[in-house]
Amino acid sequence: MPSRLIRGSRILTLNTVGDAHAEADILIKSGRIAAIGRSLIPPEGAEIIDGRGMLAMPGLINAHVHSPANFMRGTLEGLPLELFMLYEVPPLTERPPSKRTAYIRTLLGAMEMLKLGITSVMDDAFYVPMPTPETIDGVMEAYRDIGMRATTTLDQPNIVEYAKYPFLAELLPETIRSRMEAAPVASAGYLLEQYDHLITRWHGAAHGRLRAGVSCSAPQRVTIPYFEALSALSKARDLPFVVHMLETKLQRVFGQEKLGKSLVRYVHDLGLLDERMQIVHAIWVDDADMRLIADAGCVVAHNPVCNLKLGSGIMPFRALRDHGIPICLGTDEAVADDTHNLWAVAKMAGLIHKITDSDYLRWPSAAEILRCLFEGGARAMRQQGAIGNLVVGAEADLVLLDLETLAFTPLNDVVRQLVYCENGSSVRLTMVAGEIVMRDGVILNVDEKAIKAEARAIMAELAGDFAQAHSAARELDAYYRAMYLKAAQTEIGMNRWAHPT
Repeated sequence: MPSRLIRGSRILTLNTVGDAHAEADILIKSGRIAAIGRSLIPPEGAEIIDGRGMLAMPGLINAHVHSPANFMRGTLEGLPLELFMLYEVPPLTERPPSKRTAYIRTLLGAMEMLKLGITSVMDDAFYVPMPTPETIDGVMEAYRDIGMRATTTLDQPNIVEYAKYPFLAELLPETIRSRMEAAPVASAGYLLEQYDHLITRWHGAAHGRLRAGVSCSAPQRVTIPYFEALSALSKARDLPFVVHMLETKLQRVFGQEKLGKSLVRYVHDLGLLDERMQIVHAIWVDDADMRLIADAGCVVAHNPVCNLKLGSGIMPFRALRDHGIPICLGTDEAVADDTHNLWAVAKMAGLIHKITDSDYLRWPSAAEILRCLFEGGARAMRQQGAIGNLVVGAEADLVLLDLETLAFTPLNDVVRQLVYCENGSSVRLTMVAGEIVMRDGVILNVDEKAIKAEARAIMAELAGDFAQAHSAARELDAYYRAMYLKAAQTEIGMNRWAHPT
């Protein structure tokens, strides 16, 4: 691996004390940052990168993504999550995608992320109807080939569809309940075999760029023995554990109606809430939930653009932070956000919480949003210190932004302009583990034009499958709407919408 020297750039380290350099060099050896300072002397044969007029900063960390939705951008209007998932993840689908389909659709999102300066991703990949070694390999080979840093999971429910929701079993006719009961459901044993494949073959691959995490999708979507087995696996291998919790009011109602407690309390009472857990969304949490999350040391993944498109509500950002809970940022998926633009997510996170509290001193600052983006993202991926900052010994995951673009003209406050002005168009170079993977808008490790052409061809071939799935979803739509409305009208003692209940 060649050494590289970035000469004369402005540097935002985003280390724990917030060091910045008006002009300095960055020396990179063996994929890591070897030195930061003025007039560094490169080793013989090192590549010299002109950083003058550029800002060097850590690569962005997209802490929550579902790559299998990458083909679906623009296909759905905003719908409440429970209806949205009918079309996104149809419960009666039987045919799995090919390995090549999994590979191409993963590359499609990875290319977009690298162009935006996103170097690391936590991919909570779902598999319909269930994961196979081939489709797992398709996802992982895509991240390997393009050069991105990725931690991936198997987001897979393993209970009958109607049991995941309140009221639904009673609302569905017997014929549909019977079809749901007959739909394929993966056993815990089968899913753990797939995790064994993921971990044995891919955890630590590509010199550590590729890693495994675990995911139960959500507590109400899996059996307790499988949930417990995933927690044990997470502990044994120190793997991050992705769990969607209290994304919607309906999920709060589920806990109230089915469990007699919140989903956070349910997981705590099972003894499974711990510091490896990434709780995704955490919108409809109350103060008791937040105390449990804080005491366990969990991190919360905030996806504000997705939350708005699905009408899920506004996460209590300041209350979570007051409890000392670390927050990371994610785009969620390309059918709920419709992009992987983490810059837009950061800006939205900086704005949306300003309308939830009249005390402007409690509004998030731009610096706080950047800490969520980098420090929180590294924490979620369990790679604190290794990524998300530019310090000696850290992975050389970094980006160069052109400071002569309109976003930084005039340059008044680089932190605020990163959060509120930049949209990704100033990114000129993206580096992962010391390797340049994007330069001047060109992806270097794969043929972008060919990948996009193949994606269009695959989507054309799948048009019939999507039409069939949407037809099946429309058959169920009225029952799910009735369930949603009943939950929306249920009193739960809190409100996370921007309108009265």
